[in-house]
Amino acid sequence: MAQLDHRNLRKEIAHYEKSDTKSSIWQVINTLGPFFLLWFLAYKSLSVSYFLTLGLCIIAAGFLVRIFIIFHDCCHGSFFQKRRANQIWGTITGILTFCPYEQWKHSHSIHHATSSNLNKRGTGDVWVMTVDEYVAASKLQKLTYRLYRNPFVMFVLGPIYIFLIAYRFNTKNAKSRERPNTYITNISIVIVIALLCWLVGWQTVLLVQGPIFFLSGSLGIWLFYVQHQFEDSYFENQDNWDFVKAAIDGSSYYKLPKVLQWLTGNIGFHHIHHLSPRIPNYYLEEVHNNHKSLQEATTITLSSSLRSLHFRLWDEKNKRFIGFREIKRMMEKESEDKLSVSVSSVKNS
Repeated sequence: MAQLDHRNLRKEIAHYEKSDTKSSIWQVINTLGPFFLLWFLAYKSLSVSYFLTLGLCIIAAGFLVRIFIIFHDCCHGSFFQKRRANQIWGTITGILTFCPYEQWKHSHSIHHATSSNLNKRGTGDVWVMTVDEYVAASKLQKLTYRLYRNPFVMFVLGPIYIFLIAYRFNTKNAKSRERPNTYITNISIVIVIALLCWLVGWQTVLLVQGPIFFLSGSLGIWLFYVQHQFEDSYFENQDNWDFVKAAIDGSSYYKLPKVLQWLTGNIGFHHIHHLSPRIPNYYLEEVHNNHKSLQEATTITLSSSLRSLHFRLWDEKNKRFIGFREIKRMMEKESEDKLSVSVSSVKNS
């Protein structure tokens, strides 16, 4: 998108930065209603077949992802017009998704303000090392990074660690609003789980909520990961970093089948969301369709997005992601070149 004129994009879409209360309420109804119904049906289906239960849990996990999108919009203050309404519904949906509203709101706002900025990595984002950083890293640092970027660690162990452990604690620099909200969220989660265990038994809760939690968590991490980890993404140092370019060139358009697009709350239009986080999720597709320039963003599909699993390091020199195999070949070639130069100098002497 090098030829795209970014200057007036934010002004052109500014009129979409206002939520529609009826649309927001309807989304709450058509998301939370089916989720609770599917949870109940999954519970009832245990007496029939656990395969049927798992099928219902998979669908319910999709709706929990959609609940997370409501939570996400509340954190941006874009789901309802009133701040108080966003706080209330953000906290409620945060309890359902195991995410403390104030804590996540703070870290996610940093992510939006620093996305693709090489000098401001580390808060609310996926750990990305540059080629030079990786080459200079110790063996332990390289091993740690390789483990972190391993799909099993990221998408299997990741949801368990992030949603069950990391989000249960406040950071050392937590704001005054974050601390009580995290405590309220944790206490509420315990109460809800305890109540469910009392009503249907802990085994039932584990068999139903377990798959829903795990699948939705993995999908959530995947969506966050894949929309910034594509081959020709955008990363720059502070001096050359540009917010609009980071939004448009550093975020992808994840073109999903309509059903998945609906369940993921249009988050596939990630370039538009990063350009203007105040736009409610139910307007993102309309913005995309009405602005041809935004349709030129990097488009990935379900099949092409799988390639992102091979992109591990940012090559500052060539402005693209590369994999560990490629960096290995680069390092081997560099060693061969150095050896060749050394041999040549010896011969000449």
